[in-house]
Amino acid sequence: MEFEVRNATREDLLTIVDFQLKMAWETEKLRLDKAVVTKGVSAVFDDPSKGRYFVVEAAKMVVGSLMLTYEWSDWRNGQTYWIQSVFVDEEVRGLGVFRLLYEHVQQIVNDTPDATGLRLYVDITNQMAQQVYRRVGMNGDHYALFEWMKDF
Repeated sequence: MEFEVRNATREDLLTIVDFQLKMAWETEKLRLDKAVVTKGVSAVFDDPSKGRYFVVEAAKMVVGSLMLTYEWSDWRNGQTYWIQSVFVDEEVRGLGVFRLLYEHVQQIVNDTPDATGLRLYVDITNQMAQQVYRRVGMNGDHYALFEWMKDF
C-alpha cells in the first residue's frame, strides 16, 4: 500500500471530525459533541494561526491525520510545535502512517528557522501510542503535564 502525506484542505473537514470523535472514544471513552468538534476543526481552517492539519492518503482515501499547533518559547526565541489530534485508521495501523506524518512535520521544523522542536501529550493509559512515539525517537523523560480544564 502506498501512502502520501499532504496538507489537509477544507474538503477533509468531515473526515478529520470523524477521526476526532473516534479518537476521543478509543483513548478516553469520551463522546464528544459532533457540532462542537466540527466548529473546532473549522476554526483551524478559518484561522491558520490556530494550527495546521496534515493527512495521509492511500488509494485516494484519507487514512490518518495530525494537527500542529504553536507555542512561543521565550527561552528559545522560537515556536515549539505541538502535535495534536493524531489519528490513524485502524485498518492501516502498524504500517508506518504515523511515522510518515511525524517525519513530515519534523522536516517542517528543520526547514523553519524559528521552529524549536516538536512536543505532544498522550494519555498516560495509552501505552500503544507511547510505544509508537518512542519508536520514532521521541521521549517523555523531560516534563510532566499538569492541567486544569473547565467542564464541558
